[in-house]
Amino acid sequence: MKSLLLLLTLLTCELALPAAAATTKPNIVFIMADDFGYECVGANGGTSYKTPVLDQMAKEGMRFEHCYSQPICTPSRVKLMTGIANIRNYVKFGLLDPEQTTFANLLKKKGYATCVVGKWQLLGGYEGPNNFGFDEYALWQLNRRPSRYPNGGLEVNGKQVDYGNGAYLPDVVSDFACNFIEKNKEKPFLLYYPMILTHCPFEPTPDSADWDPKSPGSRTYKGNAKYFGEMVSYMDKIVGKILKKLDDEGLRKNTLVIFVGDNGTDTPVVSMMNGRKVAGAKGKMHDGGNRVPCIASWPGTVPAGKVSKEILDFSDFLPTFCEIGGCPTPSKVDGRSLLNTLKGSEEKHRDWIYMWYSRNGVNKQARQFARTQRYKLYGDGRFFDVEKDVLEKNALKPKLSEEEMNVRTMLQRAIDQYQDKRPGHLGQGKKK
Repeated sequence: MKSLLLLLTLLTCELALPAAAATTKPNIVFIMADDFGYECVGANGGTSYKTPVLDQMAKEGMRFEHCYSQPICTPSRVKLMTGIANIRNYVKFGLLDPEQTTFANLLKKKGYATCVVGKWQLLGGYEGPNNFGFDEYALWQLNRRPSRYPNGGLEVNGKQVDYGNGAYLPDVVSDFACNFIEKNKEKPFLLYYPMILTHCPFEPTPDSADWDPKSPGSRTYKGNAKYFGEMVSYMDKIVGKILKKLDDEGLRKNTLVIFVGDNGTDTPVVSMMNGRKVAGAKGKMHDGGNRVPCIASWPGTVPAGKVSKEILDFSDFLPTFCEIGGCPTPSKVDGRSLLNTLKGSEEKHRDWIYMWYSRNGVNKQARQFARTQRYKLYGDGRFFDVEKDVLEKNALKPKLSEEEMNVRTMLQRAIDQYQDKRPGHLGQGKKK
């Protein structure tokens, strides 16, 4: 009789294992602020803005000193979502090729609930987010461009929705994100949150003294950066809102949260970092245009207070999510998984990163470089020590040290790997 009971117990446990395993897969929350450079975060040495949530997130998790995006938003989003260098699949500004596979497509196949909220800017119509693997969405700039801040409009799961009565769009989309977390807390989920903040127009938030709940929203592009600091504070508060929701639902220890900026800070903004002025350089090829904050939190997995000097770029996130979610990484992906680094491994993540950038996809207008943490080689042969020359004003002379020669040779080989990788049908691109 005891043997029979033992057998039944073992069978019951075996049957329960698949369901249990499904619930233990880590959740992934990826938050990306718009036009928000490295210098804007207090933990990175920034002193112009208040970012207490991000600073605490860095204290409790891992902060990366060398994370590089593309210089503007669409190229960054395409690279991030596909894990592929722009030279291979970027079409033009404002578009993600519908034939591409994203991290949401891959994780969905492994049983993840998927959601994207915030700013889209990738065309595709109402079916676009679903085509790219997202079960749910609440997005600005999917089919239209109403006010992005007060009394604005979204596309929500196939419907056009307009908001009034003082609604602030970043609040609306963050509420949607929190509701998604709550609905899906019993299964693994991916929440991709490309934020609307802190992109221009620079205008008051609900926490600003000048907030006007009746405002139709500004149509000024760029403009005076007077309210940028208040927008940063509100963005930071929203990150805190998402983290609190994870805490409230008891999900924090089983959730990887990554925060990044999508490119450098916009050009009207001048910030202070470590006692020096840093001018926003969105669209530029130097660090001001593509060095962004990157902070990862995963209590119990990511070591607290770790500062990583590993170099990474936006192609690395897709293979990271694939490894976490148990998905095979597509062979054409250029990125490398960060999981070992996130767990505290001292093993070198990579030696270099490569960037190809053309706003409108026109190959002959493209600029490219390969770089390490310290050195940077452009496709036209210019070679910089960016540790000493952040703004790249003085290219290194032909007479190089042995170290410099070795690094230059390595970076030239990296660039050479990508020559002739532009698909023929994308070679000319189209201006929007």
